[in-house]
Amino acid sequence: MTSRTIQLMAALCAAAVIAPVRTLPAQTIAITGGKVYPVSGPPIENGTVLIRDGKIVAVGASVTVPSDAEKVDASGKWVTPGLVDAETQLGLVEVGFGAGANESRARSEQGITPDFTSWDGLNPRSVLIPPAREDGITSVMSTPGGGLIAGQAAMIDLFGDTRAEMILRAPAAMIASIGDGGGDGAPAKGQQIAKLRELLRDARYYQAHVAEFDRGQSRQMSTTPASLAALVPVLTGKLPLLINADEASDIQSAIDLAKEFGIKVIIGGGEEAWEVADHLAAAKIPVLAGAESNIPSSFSTLGARQDNVALLRKAGVQVALIGNGAGDEELFNVRNIRYEAGNAVGYGLSWNDALKAITQAPAEIFGVADKIGTLQAGHEANVVVWDGDPFEFATRAVAVYVHGKKQADVSRQDLLTKRYETVPPNYEKP
Repeated sequence: MTSRTIQLMAALCAAAVIAPVRTLPAQTIAITGGKVYPVSGPPIENGTVLIRDGKIVAVGASVTVPSDAEKVDASGKWVTPGLVDAETQLGLVEVGFGAGANESRARSEQGITPDFTSWDGLNPRSVLIPPAREDGITSVMSTPGGGLIAGQAAMIDLFGDTRAEMILRAPAAMIASIGDGGGDGAPAKGQQIAKLRELLRDARYYQAHVAEFDRGQSRQMSTTPASLAALVPVLTGKLPLLINADEASDIQSAIDLAKEFGIKVIIGGGEEAWEVADHLAAAKIPVLAGAESNIPSSFSTLGARQDNVALLRKAGVQVALIGNGAGDEELFNVRNIRYEAGNAVGYGLSWNDALKAITQAPAEIFGVADKIGTLQAGHEANVVVWDGDPFEFATRAVAVYVHGKKQADVSRQDLLTKRYETVPPNYEKP
């Protein structure tokens, strides 16, 4: 290699170093002309939502739209934040029966697995995600289930090919349950509550005596060091304890636990929560509840009533709506959350509170209100364009954006509809 060649190669390398890096042009989308419901403020007639590179950059009636923006005409349509279902097992369970994939339950003889991080088994390609996303659900709390303490849950966006892309916050809550186990061998609820109290006390002791544990000089504990370590963020207030409980007396026990240990508690299910609404409001404990069930499913829900959510809000309790009906509503029909909201309105909840209960409220409860739940500058561009009131059965989501990307899902329902919308040529009537 000649000295001339070496000098030329060196010059080319130097030019490559100092040359400006070419960047892809910013992706800008302007959704214009619709009635915009930011949730964080009043509705905006003929509003605009401006999106750039997956984030909302402006919302209002007089937003300047860049000339290079992709324009989406939403005239005559409604524009809302993406909907949020506050308690599901989406991405962890594929089917609600049989031996299908189930990543929501950790094995334990005692049903105590606080160190179980359920999102490690999250399936970004779950066939149940497209139907939910098609109907405007853009984020969910994906929670483990089973046992006294099931483990840790994650708040996820229904976006991306990897778990890391989907996760908004993990952990977002520790999941526990107090309820009717059924059968002579099931622990009484008083025993369940006593065990929860024992675990929290042991976690507090563990927190103060970690060095003794490491030296093997600590007293005997009720569970493993890993489980106790996982409960420490609950005691320090960094992680809420979501207790699924329906009976009013069990909910009161959860309120007492919150007061005794100074922890953040959330009630899930809460069929009889209306009976202790004032106590929940005083303790500032939010409730995740549904509005479609009208028949008690157990002795713990004999006091269930469909205006439960409205009564809770009237008392000042923060409420997020969840699907709590029978069957596979948590999975295949996560999308039904907007009908829960419609039913809640029918039983006394204001329309604005119902929309908040499936957008802003769950985002606030689980600590992601700076990212999702409202249409505000700086938030993730999770936006839905509807052809009418989203709580009406006939309304459809005509465009769904997650992280600023328009979703073009083809769900199994779509494939079945296409398959059977025409009569096969060789079909003979019976």
